[in-house]
Amino acid sequence: MAQPQNYANHARRPPLLFLAGAFLSTAATVGVGILLVVDFSAGTLALFAVAACTAIALLSARRFATGVQDRVIRLEERLRLERILPDELKGEIGHLTTDQLIALRFASDAELPGLVRRVLAGELTSRDSIKQAVQDWRADHQRI
Repeated sequence: MAQPQNYANHARRPPLLFLAGAFLSTAATVGVGILLVVDFSAGTLALFAVAACTAIALLSARRFATGVQDRVIRLEERLRLERILPDELKGEIGHLTTDQLIALRFASDAELPGLVRRVLAGELTSRDSIKQAVQDWRADHQRI
């Protein structure tokens, strides 16, 4: 059985296929770039353009995917906060940053109002400090 998720083990690494693709596309771009300098030709220039575009597209796809996930998490957490927070805190949801909402997703429903108060008071400001303050960890196994 897998170990329960907590602050120490919650970080996800990019899939091996992505890392291999990033390495190979970067190596191809560098290699063709060197060939372009040593033996310039239209074919080598075209190959360099394809290699560079492939490397950029691969890195951009990863960034766009995590950006979309951040937006979904922000929406989910705002809906969750509307449901859980006491009335006096509901008006403050808009003051929470995306990074703060992303970190707060790990807090259990019971401890969420207290953590939101601490975040709004400026006691907890970074993703890391918020995650470290979570006592009852709510796992997120869907993050890429």
